Amino acid sequence: MLRFFNMFGRSSALIALDEALRATGLHPLLIPEPVKLTILQLHRKYGTAPDPEAGLAAAAQLLAYCVLEPAQFVMVNGDTAAEETEARVAAAMTTGGSLDAKLILLAFHSGVISEAMADRFDMEQDGG
Repeated sequence: MLRFFNMFGRSSALIALDEALRATGLHPLLIPEPVKLTILQLHRKYGTAPDPEAGLAAAAQLLAYCVLEPAQFVMVNGDTAAEETEARVAAAMTTGGSLDAKLILLAFHSGVISEAMADRFDMEQDGG
């Protein structure tokens, strides 16, 4: 079945997502294809960015923040990006229904989230 999909090549959206993931320091092979496809679906359904590539870059940055260890994320993206993404995570955990919240839940339930972020998410869910 996979050969059937390879016959037509990867979609431009998947290629753009892979490039956005690389730009944040997260190798695309670390994220399973079903997770990437779900990111694209969530982005199409809930994304509000006027530029699709900018929306994918923002989604990739949030995913990288959830998957990479904090020091790795800061090394590639810088302190400012880490602070901005931390604010997005905090807002997503309080509001719940946003695209960011859905992306964090996707990372959590697919098992690609870092242990530190998963522990933090568990504490938030437990009311701590």
